[in-house]
Amino acid sequence: MTPSPVRVAVTSRSFSRHPKLRAELLARYADVTFNDKGLLLSGDALIEFLRGHERAITALEKLDESVFAALPELRVIGKFGVGLDSIDLDAMTRHGRKLGWRGGVNRRSVAELVVAFAIACLRLIPQANSSLRGGKWLQFAGRQLTGRTVGIVGCGHVGKDLATLLRAFDCELLAHDIRDFPDFYAQWRVRSVGLERLLAESEIVTLHVPLDATTANMISAARLALMRREAVLINAARGGIVDEAALVVALKEGRLAAAAFDVFSTEPPQNDELLTLPNFLATPHIGGSSEEAIIAMGMAAIEGLETAGDPWTVAAG
Repeated sequence: MTPSPVRVAVTSRSFSRHPKLRAELLARYADVTFNDKGLLLSGDALIEFLRGHERAITALEKLDESVFAALPELRVIGKFGVGLDSIDLDAMTRHGRKLGWRGGVNRRSVAELVVAFAIACLRLIPQANSSLRGGKWLQFAGRQLTGRTVGIVGCGHVGKDLATLLRAFDCELLAHDIRDFPDFYAQWRVRSVGLERLLAESEIVTLHVPLDATTANMISAARLALMRREAVLINAARGGIVDEAALVVALKEGRLAAAAFDVFSTEPPQNDELLTLPNFLATPHIGGSSEEAIIAMGMAAIEGLETAGDPWTVAAG
């Protein structure tokens, strides 16, 4: 296959340093600009990096009205990753650009991290590790995941995959979503309930919704107050869904047993008090970053450069 002469830019740092994805893209396109300097691209710097390219593979970079207006030559975006909250789809549509995107390609990677979070928090693994490293030999008596009531907020690709994994632990599954999935719920014995009921009944609450005007601070101080004292809150979706200041208070006062976050309202996180709490477990947005998921997302982004369509049609699946 002769590589296409179309110019392609890759803003994603992890894609740019991945040898397999680089080789695959270069086999298809002769002129590719990679983000080899590991730049955090935004605003004018992002525009300059993309300038002169007809297609691009982007990750978490913010693509808004100013970017599309400044780059009339940029016609197609292949999205590396499953979230679309970094792209202004209205602006993209107005400017007639095409989007190549496939949802759910990293679902197993995220779902497995949630299971790891749940087990770590229930078994008090962070506290036991810290204690042992501090020279103490204390046998922490935690709880098993098996048989717990797990509330899944958002039953899309990740939420559904997580439900199938949790069945192996004989968990009672609750789900809340603005859509209904009766066939899936029946197959996997999931009870569809309202958000407040899910929060009140679940021993583990895990979030899998996008960040938008309807979900920002969805888990507010008032909703945290509905949760059980022994409950664990997990956010491997998007930062900003949980009121982090209210979470600090709940964890410090023992109104919540533990929380585990892979995402934060500001990344890297700025809430030092939250990060120092012994019952808070954090990772640096690695949910979709298993080796298998990176390859799957990268290949989807590459394919998207050729199969891109109208943003809203693609986003709707």
